[in-house]
Amino acid sequence: MSSLSADDSYLNHYGFSHDPFAARVPGFKFFPAQRKPVLGQLHHLARYSQLLLVVTGPEGSGKTLVRQALVASSNKQAVQSVVISPSETLDSNILLQQIAQSIGCQRADFESIMAQIIQLALTGQEVYLLVDDAERLTGAAVETLLRLAQGSPEGRPHVFLFGEHALVARLEALVDGEERFHVIALQPYEQDETREYLAQRLEGAGSGLDCLKDEQVARIHDDSGGWPGAINQVARDELLETMQQSKGRRKSAGWNLPLPMKHLLALVVVVFIVLITLLMRDSDDSSTTPVTTALPLGEQPVAEALAAEGDSAPEVVSVQPAQPVIREPLAAAGSAESDDSSTQAIEAQAPVEELPDESIQAPEGVAAPVVVQPPAAQPNRVAEVPREPVRQGVAESPASPASWYAGQPKTHYLVQVLGTRTQANAEALVKAQGGDFRYFVKQHEGKPLYVVTYGSFSTRNAALEAIQKLPASLRAGKPWPRTFASVQQEIVQAR
Repeated sequence: MSSLSADDSYLNHYGFSHDPFAARVPGFKFFPAQRKPVLGQLHHLARYSQLLLVVTGPEGSGKTLVRQALVASSNKQAVQSVVISPSETLDSNILLQQIAQSIGCQRADFESIMAQIIQLALTGQEVYLLVDDAERLTGAAVETLLRLAQGSPEGRPHVFLFGEHALVARLEALVDGEERFHVIALQPYEQDETREYLAQRLEGAGSGLDCLKDEQVARIHDDSGGWPGAINQVARDELLETMQQSKGRRKSAGWNLPLPMKHLLALVVVVFIVLITLLMRDSDDSSTTPVTTALPLGEQPVAEALAAEGDSAPEVVSVQPAQPVIREPLAAAGSAESDDSSTQAIEAQAPVEELPDESIQAPEGVAAPVVVQPPAAQPNRVAEVPREPVRQGVAESPASPASWYAGQPKTHYLVQVLGTRTQANAEALVKAQGGDFRYFVKQHEGKPLYVVTYGSFSTRNAALEAIQKLPASLRAGKPWPRTFASVQQEIVQAR
């Protein structure tokens, strides 16, 4: 099922007008009571403090929403807000160019920008510099913002950085013990806030909280750690799993075909060919059995039946009746669609029922069997059948990170440590920690997100215990357990 059809099925099953747990839903705003003091603190410090202000939290913690609320609640008559949202690594020169363009400065150097900010201050205009995803700033860009925040007695901009907790360590290295910045760490939602958040998301999509049971709401809160971005993912997984279970129960009550429709149709074609062969044998007046026989290529019923499968007219191959017939292994024939990156050698034997589109050995007494080539066969030619069975194999290729995740049981858990837009950050963390640390790539808001994970655990409790043993620097990012099934789904969607 394609991603688009899966989304349609999901929306139709619940009657949603849109995906309630999409990363960006137009018009959706949820600002719980615990975040209002953070907003008030930012306004207070901007007015009375000369420190650079930092708001930290893991990916999906709501930092961007706090930034939006800060801009919206500022006095538009007295504050000029400059918002910078880097989509990739941002250096000092590009940073200064964006600031200069926003405040109407002709030159993009530090002194010219400071002079323009001082001039605005004389007219009663303050400048707010707000940087989203600040972990993407280079060291030089962070140092430039520290200098801007310090300003001069005549004026200075108010600088706000919104980023992951790792940004704090970089700032500490630059200030060398001086008090030049202040950190506000966002806190996860309480369970009541998670319930309220879920209700508002579902109501916006034309439904309600009755889509989820109380135990599901509690599980969503626990598995997400109370972070809104994780709540979206876990809640969507819960709804998809409930939908699949519902469809599974309906299917189990009905009648299922034992083979895929393609294989059934091919089996019908084979039976039809055998019947024609038998009829031709019965109508033969010769007293001796011919060594070979041929079915006319223009035999209309067979050609039409194979055309429905996207193949050309059947090929007739001369075969010695006493020789064994080699059947191509099903695994080898379908290796192009295999989820595994490596394929082991397989015995080249398979029942006719499983391989209706492979070579078929004629029943006893039939003059000559007919071979139906699979859709990917080479151009028609007469082929001799080997006398001995043949083993076929494909050399193994090194396992990729994605294949490791795909090979884990869907019901097992891992610990999601952090998500970052910069691949180098994920690689550096995995290299530094080693062991069972890995990362995979998903799509978030239409851009790659590199997610670092730890371990593989058979139960959620085991994953929670592992979190407590992580270094304090990683626990500060609020890692949380999640199933491999949800990760496997994200990796497939990212392809």
